[in-house]
Amino acid sequence: MKALKLALLGSLVAMPGAAFADELNLICSADVVICEKLVNEFEASHSDIDVNMIRLSSGEAYAKVRAEARNPQTDLWWGGTGDPHLQAGQDGLSAQYKSPMLDQLQDWAKGQAEVSDYHTVGVYSGALGWGYNKEIFEKKGIEPPKCWADLLDPALKGEIQIADPNSSGTAYTALATLVQLMGEDEAFDFLKKMHANVSQYTKSGSAPVKAAARGETGLGIVFQHDAVSQAVAGFPVGVVAPCEGTGYEIGSMSLIEGAQNPEAAKTFYDWVLTAEVQSLMPEAGSFQIPSNANATPPKEAPDLSTIKLIDYDFAEYGNADRRKALLARWDEEVGSLPIQ
Repeated sequence: MKALKLALLGSLVAMPGAAFADELNLICSADVVICEKLVNEFEASHSDIDVNMIRLSSGEAYAKVRAEARNPQTDLWWGGTGDPHLQAGQDGLSAQYKSPMLDQLQDWAKGQAEVSDYHTVGVYSGALGWGYNKEIFEKKGIEPPKCWADLLDPALKGEIQIADPNSSGTAYTALATLVQLMGEDEAFDFLKKMHANVSQYTKSGSAPVKAAARGETGLGIVFQHDAVSQAVAGFPVGVVAPCEGTGYEIGSMSLIEGAQNPEAAKTFYDWVLTAEVQSLMPEAGSFQIPSNANATPPKEAPDLSTIKLIDYDFAEYGNADRRKALLARWDEEVGSLPIQ
């Protein structure tokens, strides 16, 4: 198996003198372990394609693709929440593609393709919630929060971490979820009150629960499968689905318009939608619901049928203008507040 080339910073560039017939410049917006698993498996089964991969959060990935619009350096963007993928499609940054694998996908994954006019497709799904450190809560005598409203408890001061919605698709999903649950003004009032309990707005969406697992904070607002991943790894993490209801993500994938290696990108696109590949994901600590209907879901994955899910409006909250307006308001009213 060829060694994985993981570029942590900078633009994706072609590798001079490469001994392979083709290349693929890939942005991966999932946990780095999942990204590495995918690349290793793909390169093992496609020895004629050499993958150059960079890991970026969803918001960072969208910003990179947009900045490179006149001279794309990326061929394919895999993973991360669907809202910025939908925005990329609206902005003409991603290419239309109807994969021959579409008929094998779950309805929600096909729906993501249809609503985007086939500029993106669903690759996995997961519900929003939080993970908390059981030992910290027990030691401090704090009752674990069961509902969004409980996150305003003064006992949680300094115990909550959530990502910045500008860089994190997870946090943008949380923002859009609260707006849909409460109404926009009420949601921002809630976020400003919850800010008193927030110790950090991280760049990565999964970082808050990783900090909770390590005992660096009490609670991280994340997708529940990220909290499950920490619990499966042996950390004292409890997983919560908010009682009032919660949003969910459709992790997505997009081909980049004007890509330098479109055929290699389509090869990866079709391959990663197969049941065989999606069934491998738990080996990398991925506990999302796979989009291929024939894939084997992880037994540890949260059961979406037992979670009160809102009717998340992907079309509205993936809309470029709506997204920009919400992020601008968050920057002005929440992100500008001092951390106490």
